[in-house]
Amino acid sequence: MRNIGILGAMAQEIDEVKALLTDKTTVKIANREFVVGKIGNVRCVVAFSKWGKVAATITATLLIQEFGITDLFFIGTAGALADGLKVGDIVVSKRLVQHDMDTRPLLSRFEIPFLKRVFVNSDPELTELTGRAISNLLQNGVESMVGEEAAKEFNLAPKLYFGDIASGDQFINSEEKRNEILSLLPDVLCVEMEGAAVAQVCLEFGTPFTVIRTISDTADHNARIDFNKFIVEVANAYSRAIVGEIMRLL
Repeated sequence: MRNIGILGAMAQEIDEVKALLTDKTTVKIANREFVVGKIGNVRCVVAFSKWGKVAATITATLLIQEFGITDLFFIGTAGALADGLKVGDIVVSKRLVQHDMDTRPLLSRFEIPFLKRVFVNSDPELTELTGRAISNLLQNGVESMVGEEAAKEFNLAPKLYFGDIASGDQFINSEEKRNEILSLLPDVLCVEMEGAAVAQVCLEFGTPFTVIRTISDTADHNARIDFNKFIVEVANAYSRAIVGEIMRLL
């Protein structure tokens, strides 16, 4: 029987996911709250990863070891690196890389020590399932997820992308840093602070996973939005809709 772990990159991004749970209980471990219950007929454990690679690693490890999850979905926001991505677009991971991993000259740049790899691949089945769920939602229009007011305010016309996601313990908000990452990792679509660390945990434990990121900015000094409002009115609503549809399809 499947036991799904759902991590949110920000606490506000999973409030509505928690609201989907029935028969729920809360377990506190290591200053973290894990909400256990069901979405439909699927057993789920929902938690806030906390920010950064170390914090997310701890949370993911606890999900696997303490709650015995069989699959992990990580959902949150990210900054766009690739040209053409717009606020509200959704990126589903194919591979993840730590853009701040650098042990040269001992190993090549970005290589994960002892694993002999730069990228960690998402689980193909979960990635395909997630893409199918998001495609179903987008066919009904973004307004069905966030409402007409938010869709208009943030000028949302979301598209779905599959590709590489980069993670690092840095908030990328300069064009110089954005261009530096792209020059070294030209296939990366977006950048965030946790996904690749969670991917490594899942790889080493043998737990299938995928990462879902909503574009909230362009990872430079442009395209300013009310980020807190975007999290509450858009990212949170996306999370509820996407997770709900995934669980329906399982």
